[in-house]
Formats: sequence, structure tokens, C-alpha cells
Amino acid sequence: MRTLTSLVTAAAAVVGYVALILAIAAGIDLRERLTFHDAPAQYAAFVAALDRGSAQDARAVSDWFRDNAPSPSKSRASISLGADSAEDGDFDLARRFTDDVAAKISEDQATLDRDTADAWSLAAPWLVIGAILVGVTVFLRRRRRAANAEVVELVNQFVPPRPVWRRPVFMVVTGIGYTLLIGGFMGLIVVTRANAIPWDVRGFILGGGVVGLVISYYVLRYSRPRSARAAAQVLQADWRKPVLYLRDFSHDQSAAVVDGVPGALASGLLTIHSREEQLVGALGAFGPVIAVGRPGEPLPHLGAARFYLPFDDWQPGVLKLMDLSQLIVLRLGEGEGLWWEVEQARTTQPPGKLVLLIPGGGHGLAGRLDELLPAPTGLAKSAPTGQWTSAVVAFDHEWHPRVHAVGPFPGEKNKYGAPVFYVARAMQEALGVRWSAVRINSGMLKTFGKVLLIVPAFFLIFFLLRLIFAW
Repeated sequence: MRTLTSLVTAAAAVVGYVALILAIAAGIDLRERLTFHDAPAQYAAFVAALDRGSAQDARAVSDWFRDNAPSPSKSRASISLGADSAEDGDFDLARRFTDDVAAKISEDQATLDRDTADAWSLAAPWLVIGAILVGVTVFLRRRRRAANAEVVELVNQFVPPRPVWRRPVFMVVTGIGYTLLIGGFMGLIVVTRANAIPWDVRGFILGGGVVGLVISYYVLRYSRPRSARAAAQVLQADWRKPVLYLRDFSHDQSAAVVDGVPGALASGLLTIHSREEQLVGALGAFGPVIAVGRPGEPLPHLGAARFYLPFDDWQPGVLKLMDLSQLIVLRLGEGEGLWWEVEQARTTQPPGKLVLLIPGGGHGLAGRLDELLPAPTGLAKSAPTGQWTSAVVAFDHEWHPRVHAVGPFPGEKNKYGAPVFYVARAMQEALGVRWSAVRINSGMLKTFGKVLLIVPAFFLIFFLLRLIFAW
């Protein structure tokens, strides 16, 4: 159903844009046809101007025909020649040029009638199909919003209000930032690989690429947190039950790191997404990912969609969300609140619903976890150090842990570089599902797709308003 909704929405957007373009074109034709209906009266005013010997009034009528007659137009050409003759003082010649203008006006009106009918005949099927697709899209989206209504109602209690305009505007700004980023990155690749380009041109491309990368960094740093969706919006955009991501707030700083990819310029592999963003991209294979935000933070961290529970009464909200979620991903940490969450998930939720992420060097954490389980994980003595995540732990139906190490297999080259790829693969093994590496870095593609819908909409609305006010 989620795929069907996405396909219908995309089809409705494409057909809607085409229908709107054709409708605007047909509206312009209709406006020209209705305006030109005043042509006989204008021609009568032209004849009267010739009778009065007023070349100025004749030229004014000629200007009206120039602005409102169809192109090409027989009547416009005759009136223009008549006005030129009148300005030269030869009013008899002007009359001879314009004797048959009444018949030519009828021909021009017939041409406008035919063009308008053809334009609306072309636009009508697209408008009908677009209206049907929009109706189906609205129906499916209402059904989709109802799928997580209970979770949305809970989360909405703790989501601070934001201006409606903020996200669309900053999405466009983010799209511009991504464009500058990719343009600068491609410029550097061209400089390093295109030996046939003259050195002065290379210097220009190199300078432009560096400037583009610097500007994109600051643009994206400012715009991306402001274009992030709130938790309620993320939930309303998906049919599936949410994935609840729990962690110690002290881990947000390490999760916000953007890992460099070895040999990025040589391989063409580039990411600007944080570890948490990439992890959420992988978890998106299950459902929308939400997380409790740190109280008082001015902007949400990028990754899981944030909502904010009361500082002194957060436990009931977490328990309710545990019940409503299809998967709980919990990163171990030192905080007592986090261990309360571990204990509650252990005692109130089915084993297959909980996945634990073990930080690198978390020997003490693994030992404390072993005290809560019927069998030890074995990580208290063997957990690697220096890794963002060293192991993923899932559970069988009796809460026996299944440990999956994070990292390259022995002898495997570090092809992807970023550690989140290996975290995702370990989760893949633990949960028995498969997803592509593209999903981990899908944020940029999604933003581009939305910007491709938003930017043309601005232009179409502008032209539509211009047509309306032109009437």
C-alpha cells in the first residue's frame, strides 16, 4: 500500500503539472479570444478617426490590434498599414488598406475560436485524469494518516508548533545547497581527470568548485535542520507502525558525525549525512523512525524525527510508544533513564521487537546487560574499542541474545568507508531482512525529488495568478 500511494502521488503530481500547464495555455487563448471580440468596435473607432482626420487616434487603434490580434493576423497588418498612411497624411490610401478589415476580423475571430477550442480539447482529458488521480491520492493519504492516528495524537502533544511556510522554503534552500555541493564536487573531479583542459580553465573550474563546496556547506548547515520534518509529519506520511529509536542524549554528538569516505574523489562516493541520518535511512526499511529529543535543544538533530516529552514525566510517553511501535532500537549508554528503558522493553515487550546497539568499548555496558538476560552476550570481554557501534544484539523467543559483530569481514576491503554501512549490515543479519546501500544515503535523493515538485509549483502558481489578474 505504501508503494501504491507513492506511485499514485507521483503520477498525480506529473499529470497535475501537465494539466495545469495546458489549462494555463488554454486560459491564455480564451482571454485573447474574449479580448479580441472588441475588434469590430475598435475598427469602427479607426474608421471614425480617419473621417476626423486624426492620425493619432488611428495609431492608438493600430496599437490595440498589435497587442490583442492573433499572430499571424490579417486584420492587424491592414490596420497597421492604414495607420502608417494616416500618419503620412494620405487618408484615402488608409481607407483603401482597411476596406476589407471587417471580413479579416471575422477570419481572425474564427482562428481564435478554433485555437481556444483545440487548447481546451487538449487540456480537458489531462484535467479529468489529474482530478481523478488527485482524488485517489487524497483518499489514500487520508487512509495513511489514519494508520498511525494513535501515535500521532500522542506525539502531537509534545511537538512544538512551527510556521507552515518554514519547511517548504528551507527545502528549496536545501535543494540549492545540494546542487552547489554536487556542482563543486563534479568540478573537482573534472580538474583531476580532464588533462586536455587548459590550465587557466582548470584554475577557473577549481576555484568555482571550491567556492561552491564552501557555500554549500554553510547553506546546508543552516537549512537542513530547519527543513526536517517533525515526528507527527513523518508518522502521517507512512502506513507502517513506527520504529522507536532510544539512546542516551550524550550519544547525540557522536551520532552527528559525518564520516569521511576514503578515496571519495577517486571513487565518486560522497556523503554529507550524519551517522544517525544514515542509520535512520536503513531503518526506513521497517517504518518511520522517531526519537525523543533532548529537552531545550533549539533545533532537532538530523536523523530520527524528534518530539519532546516533559522533563519530569517522560516515562508514560515512552511506555506508550513502546507498545505502539513495531521495532525498538536502543543504543546502550550510561544514563539511568536509558537502563530503565532497557528494563521496561525487556519486561513489557516481545523479544523480537527489541534490537540493541552496543557502543565500541562498552565492556561495562555489556556486563550490566548480561545481568538482565538469561544468557550472557559474551561482549563483556570481547567488545572492540574505538568503534561508534561494535555489535548489534537481537533476541530469540526466550530472550537469548544473538550477537552480530559490526565491521568488515576478515580480508574484506573497506569499500564503503562509513561505519554505518557495517552497522546496517549487522542489523540486516540480526533481523533477517535486506536493504540496499542506497537506502542508507537516500536523504539527498528524497530532498531533490521534493524540490523538483516544489520549484515548478511556484512558477506555475505565479503564471496562474498572473493570468487571473490579467482578466
